[in-house]
Amino acid sequence: MRRHLNVLVESGLAVLMIAALFAVFVYVPSEREMGVVQRIFYFHVSSAIAAFVGFAMVFVASIQYLRTRRENWDCLALAAAELGVVFSLIVLISGPIWAKPIWGVFWRWEPRLTSMLIAFTIYVAYLIVRSYTTGSPDRTRRFAAVIGVVAFVNVPLVYYSVNLWSADQQLHPREVELAPAMVQTRYLAFAAIIALFFYLLKRRYELEKLARNVERLDADLPLH
Repeated sequence: MRRHLNVLVESGLAVLMIAALFAVFVYVPSEREMGVVQRIFYFHVSSAIAAFVGFAMVFVASIQYLRTRRENWDCLALAAAELGVVFSLIVLISGPIWAKPIWGVFWRWEPRLTSMLIAFTIYVAYLIVRSYTTGSPDRTRRFAAVIGVVAFVNVPLVYYSVNLWSADQQLHPREVELAPAMVQTRYLAFAAIIALFFYLLKRRYELEKLARNVERLDADLPLH
């Protein structure tokens, strides 16, 4: 039953991803001023939201781990952090590709780009802490959980940075008016990316739990 459910979920995800790709590259018209490069927008924004969801889950799971010391929360925090880093890297790569033909530069130290880079760097540091295996594993996990809680302070700053700084400091516009087909495609791409995020989160969470069970079994084996 579980295998059939996994096949059904994976098939649905594949259909959703194909539909999103079709909408982005075939169905939706090119934006009049930005042209074909505007199509990156659908993946760029959706990936940013997925990264924020991942970082928010790290925040919640870290608080829960500090409160309960349950390993499940720690596994969730690790899985969410890894995916948050992956999707934020997609944002940091796709953003400059989009910006170069539109604004003439790949990068400028404007508020949203800078705050996103800072968030990415903080969560990479979080993962480095997680990989530190010398000493007590519980101590490492507690220290990582504290970082996971504190790191989230920067995430709302990334989101609201467009409104917090003046327009002449920004590359990102405050509002973009889209045609109906573009709005539909934006939501379809968002649904596909978020579905992919949660699918990968589930698989990574299960893999982490399996890896820890294997470590415990290995530790319990008698030495020959």
